[in-house]
Amino acid sequence: MNQKLSWMTEGQRYGFAALSVIPVRASANDSSEQVTQLLFGEPIEILSYQFPWLAIRSLQDGYEGYVDHKQILPLTEKEWRRWHDEGEFLCNAMIQINGPMGIQTISAGSMISPSKDFNIGPYNYQHINRLETLNAWDFALQFLNTPYLWGGRSIFGIDCSGFTQSVYRQIGTNLPRDAYQQAECGQIIAFEERQLMDLAFFINGEGRIHHVGLIGAKDQLLHASGQVRIDLLLEEGIYNEAANKITHSLYQIKRLF
Repeated sequence: MNQKLSWMTEGQRYGFAALSVIPVRASANDSSEQVTQLLFGEPIEILSYQFPWLAIRSLQDGYEGYVDHKQILPLTEKEWRRWHDEGEFLCNAMIQINGPMGIQTISAGSMISPSKDFNIGPYNYQHINRLETLNAWDFALQFLNTPYLWGGRSIFGIDCSGFTQSVYRQIGTNLPRDAYQQAECGQIIAFEERQLMDLAFFINGEGRIHHVGLIGAKDQLLHASGQVRIDLLLEEGIYNEAANKITHSLYQIKRLF
């Protein structure tokens, strides 16, 4: 597709993530800590300009940080609001699309339209391969062996709370970004009453929540630690068979629906 690209210019206040995965950094520097990521199609609000960096706020979870302006395409406020209202379909498998930046592979969890041909503002896109329909647990299993990445939210690298946030977003529940924030959602469940898709939270030696995972069947826990993996969940915490020890101390189990 030969479409004219229009990069962000000072004064524009709205845009969307134009690449598969965009790092959001703590400060306006390529070597700064990645605090989270934007996935393709997610709308953002621009807070300020420090070219080539934009200070942005994600409309998805309210997280703020800095992104390279070349990775964002601008929208008018009307286009931005329309895409936010109409683009709530989340792809639940890796697919390829063709658009103004050419062909790109986008991660599960990206914000697109189910139509084969769709627009985001003035930009035209086409699906190259078919969208699949998966339930939430099967969607979660696609992330198995995805490498752990601090601030990650995609199949190319993900952290523990980014993983649970992505899975729950597929079923229409918008969780906060960090594990300690997610622990404030839902209702506490006794260990013996746990069930598929409950969230398990874990604390460090200082008593702070620092890890979260998804409960599966038969005492399984699906979580991101080193990579997305399945470990045994005991009442004491996560048992790593290879290490032959409890690696995370269980704090509580929450149910969101």
